[in-house]
Amino acid sequence: MPEGPLKSGLAAVPRGVWALGFVSMFMDISSEMIHSLLPVFLVANLGTSVALVGLIEGVAEATASITKVFSGWLSDRLGKRKLLAVIGYGLGALTKPVFPLAVTPFEVFGARFVDRVGKGIRGAPRDALVADITPPAIRGAAFGLRQSLDTVGAFTGPLIAVALMIILAGDIRGVFAWAIVPAIIAVLLLVVGVEEPPVSATGKAVRPPVQWSDVRSFGKPFWGVVALGVVFTMARFSEAFLVLRASDVGLRAALIPLVLVVMNVVYALVSAPAGSLSDRVDRRLVLLAGLVVLVIADLVMAWSQEIFGVLLGVGLWGLHMGLTQGLLAALVVDAAPANLRGTAFGLFNLASGVTLLAASSVAGVIWSNQGAAATFLAGAVFAAIASIFLAVMLMRSGLQKPS
Repeated sequence: MPEGPLKSGLAAVPRGVWALGFVSMFMDISSEMIHSLLPVFLVANLGTSVALVGLIEGVAEATASITKVFSGWLSDRLGKRKLLAVIGYGLGALTKPVFPLAVTPFEVFGARFVDRVGKGIRGAPRDALVADITPPAIRGAAFGLRQSLDTVGAFTGPLIAVALMIILAGDIRGVFAWAIVPAIIAVLLLVVGVEEPPVSATGKAVRPPVQWSDVRSFGKPFWGVVALGVVFTMARFSEAFLVLRASDVGLRAALIPLVLVVMNVVYALVSAPAGSLSDRVDRRLVLLAGLVVLVIADLVMAWSQEIFGVLLGVGLWGLHMGLTQGLLAALVVDAAPANLRGTAFGLFNLASGVTLLAASSVAGVIWSNQGAAATFLAGAVFAAIASIFLAVMLMRSGLQKPS
């Protein structure tokens, strides 16, 4: 029997990839409904100091980064990517009821920690599962689709939070309670809608992610990227401080989630063009532009005393993320041997995760002792240092067009 015309683009993406995309979207909606209000909830409702908020956010994000070092390797060893993804998303869903019931910051701390462990567990196995069930010819479309649906969740979660804050007359705990619903949908969709291919169809012999012999084989270019990532991460503390800054200048609690909406809209609009540009010129130039934008964003956030100025700073923050987040990963790939890229990403994530813990903790302490302006001025200083560091790298090696 003759075959029909071959599908292409999104029409050819397997059903399981669509399901994984919607899983990411629903979990992101749930998470952003909570995260867009959590800093204000901690400070205004639970009486938490900003220093403790910084510690909570730093530990949470560092945990996710560090856990990623091991989860991909574990999924290869077990051959059970879906199982690990279910565990990761399940942990995220189980933490959601804690937030509306929390009476002290310690419950929030525990929930954020477990939630980020779940994120770290699920990320690499989920992406590996996308690769396993997608033909190589459309793999780019598959990953693009999953990331696009994830971005939809990043927009939708804060918008739903705004709507619920208006409907529920500013009841933050009520918004947190509703966030449980999309989290449950995400887990059920993963369990029912995704089938894992047999290990025999995808099995590849891989080594553990980090071995000392591998670490010793990396050259100066890779460690230069790691050092750049560390300095850069010190300048890019948690987005929780953007939310707190907006609240500090008088943005109503019901509208606070719009901070993350503004940031993510700009982020999404800039990411693809920035990535495309970095394929045509030395991508370090694009990263340098992003660092300069971060300096400006921090200065605007530090000096603005009106809501419009802070939202402008938030938009600039989103611009810098669009110019930089994908490029750091690309620089890791550029600098690492092809057969050691997994190890390279593990080391880079480990260094960045530990640094993010320090950055958010330091930012919280500065805010508590010196105020909001000093926090963002310190961020501007670290961003300027990272800019100088990258400029020196460029001068020493010369401009290079990506291969």
